[in-house]
Amino acid sequence: MSSSLIIVESPAKARTIGKFAGKGYKVIASMGHIRDLPKTKLGVDVERDFAPQYVTLRSKAKVLKELRESAKGTKRILLAPDPDREGEAIAWHLADYLAGAGVPILRMEFNEITKSAIQAALSRPREIDQNLVDAQQARRVMDRLVGYQVSPFLWTTVRYGLSAGRVQSVALRMICDREDEIERFQVAEYWTLDVLLLTGRRETLRVRLVRTDGEKSHLPDEAAADRVIEELRRQAFAVSDVKTQTRKRNPFPPFITSTLQQEGYRRLRFPAKKTMAVAQELYEGLAIGTEETAGLITYMRTDSTRIGAEAQEEARAFIQRSFGAEYLPEGRPSYPSRARAQDAHEAIRPTSVLRTPDSLRRHLTADQWRLYGLIWNRFVASQMAPALGEVTTIEVTAGRHLLRATGSRQLFDGFTRLYEDKPDEDASALGPDEQGGSLPEVAVGESLEHRSDEKEQHFTQPPPRYTEATLVKALEEKGIGRPSTYATIVSTILTRAYVQREKGRLHPSDLGRTVTRLLVHAFPDILEIDFTARMETELDKIETGEDQWVDVVRSFYEPFKKDLSAAESSKEALKSAVQVESDQACDLCGSTLVKKFGRNGPFLACPRYPDCKFTKPLKEEEIPVPTGESCPNCGSPMVVRTGRFGRFVACQDYPKCKTTASVRTGVSCPMEGCPGHLVEKRGRKRGRVFYACDQYPRCSYAVWNRPVAQACPSCGFPLLIEKETKAKGFHYQCPRKECGSVVQPELPAGAKD
Repeated sequence: MSSSLIIVESPAKARTIGKFAGKGYKVIASMGHIRDLPKTKLGVDVERDFAPQYVTLRSKAKVLKELRESAKGTKRILLAPDPDREGEAIAWHLADYLAGAGVPILRMEFNEITKSAIQAALSRPREIDQNLVDAQQARRVMDRLVGYQVSPFLWTTVRYGLSAGRVQSVALRMICDREDEIERFQVAEYWTLDVLLLTGRRETLRVRLVRTDGEKSHLPDEAAADRVIEELRRQAFAVSDVKTQTRKRNPFPPFITSTLQQEGYRRLRFPAKKTMAVAQELYEGLAIGTEETAGLITYMRTDSTRIGAEAQEEARAFIQRSFGAEYLPEGRPSYPSRARAQDAHEAIRPTSVLRTPDSLRRHLTADQWRLYGLIWNRFVASQMAPALGEVTTIEVTAGRHLLRATGSRQLFDGFTRLYEDKPDEDASALGPDEQGGSLPEVAVGESLEHRSDEKEQHFTQPPPRYTEATLVKALEEKGIGRPSTYATIVSTILTRAYVQREKGRLHPSDLGRTVTRLLVHAFPDILEIDFTARMETELDKIETGEDQWVDVVRSFYEPFKKDLSAAESSKEALKSAVQVESDQACDLCGSTLVKKFGRNGPFLACPRYPDCKFTKPLKEEEIPVPTGESCPNCGSPMVVRTGRFGRFVACQDYPKCKTTASVRTGVSCPMEGCPGHLVEKRGRKRGRVFYACDQYPRCSYAVWNRPVAQACPSCGFPLLIEKETKAKGFHYQCPRKECGSVVQPELPAGAKD
């Protein structure tokens, strides 16, 4: 008989905590929530202070029986779900369900699953925090009110089976608004002008035109660039200013949830949902050889950059021992958290910096190892000394024109020895006149000799579409959602087919844009970004006890109810307002057909339904993708198209010219002496894609997986293939059966000791 019963959410967490708790403790898992709102009805009594009507989940019958049996004869029950609002709500439901056991029921809280943290949590259990429970309850009730009352409205105006969400719909609106910006964007031409000069030491200096007559230079077309070039060739070039400054680059703060998801996508190409799933595994605990099972990172849902003193001291000792005293800053670094941060937990960090990525490599899966390496590198680098660089700016005058060059060199690598900066996907690493290297030595007043000039045409670019990383960043900056919801928001709009991922960018589907237009017209309040951000702030106030949850839900529901009533009364007008007309007429009555959505995708239908029920399939016009090659028969461009049997290359003038070919992979055939290239093909029987030599039947080499132009490090075979397995994750492998060497993608810089 155990003296105490500890209840957690997952079996993995239960196993780890069970080893640390010791004798006298029994640890079991509740498998998440045991109660929730009913699926078949609203489950919220709006007339009685929005009282939620919770039901016990049928799927948890076996777990609940085990909980009741385990509670018999125990002296106390300790509830240990995750330390956030959701975990507090799980504990609250468990306490209510087990109240009949007649023993003290307390909350056990810890930020990391290590022996010291568990022992400390066992020594100071607390009461359940009702404010945290109320904050979670308010969010759940508001989400239910929107989801269960707006979704039926979408069924009758767009198509059956659609759903809406209080926060997800706002995120979808942001993606659609960005798409509208891109479509409205007017491309403008501009030119840049570089001049190559020779110094007195006959060294080359490249400078860029930046000012004319004291104003920023603007070259709208090639003619303007040519006029300036002709003028510059008649001028004398002289150095007017030389500035050299030392630039200090401070380390990045340790990860919080949003930055972990952003960097997980940018560096590892992990979707936000995958990043959080792998991080959960690292947090709950893994077996590491003969050592006791332990959690490898601290809790991964946090918005605080705070680090405990003990962890900082361990990191400082490691840095001094591994890199030297010069890499150790004088004081312990601290990083400010964002204005809206709750600061409930520490930043995400390894539970011990002594567990380096290399020391754990053989105990972790590929995905676990890569994410752990990213977290470990970022934390240790955050405790290192700043990097120092020297930036030199040279300004050159030529008549009324000013030209500039900027170069830099590193003086001390500091934290970048472990965590290299990675330029943002949507920003250039260098400025327009920065060369990124050392500049030749010149003196003020020195004359320079004109050697040549280069002009280059550019076009202004529209704002980029969101990636998962930039969307999470935008949600955080605008105050939409919280650390525990970012991954769910992104995965939900992708799962509902409101958004599609193309080459890493999030594109709104036609369905997503139609739903957004309708919701913006019908529910202007709840689709407002500022309104949603204010509601998040109100939820935070519930957590701190400043506001009552019923008052917050009422302030949300009253404007929502008015919008809902107005939307229901003007349903037909709203439906017409968001319909997209086609250029085709109804075959029966002549009306202009409109685009509608069904279970099998979009189609064209008569707007006079149900009086006229004419419909026809919508054939989306394919946009051919140029290959950069010319047709060998007529010289027209070759493009990639999609046919009944997959992708193929065809002449742009098809069907006038019927030249076709297979899609090239850009990888040469690995067979010695074969001049062929591997092309994408599709099997006739099962339709599976494979990659074969285009010299067939003279060369029959083929592989099932996509080839990569990289030699095998073991046997030297000239290519590898892409593979992904549950155990190893995404990796490269030698296609030769007698070799089969596995090559892991590179870990972020600095993971190795």
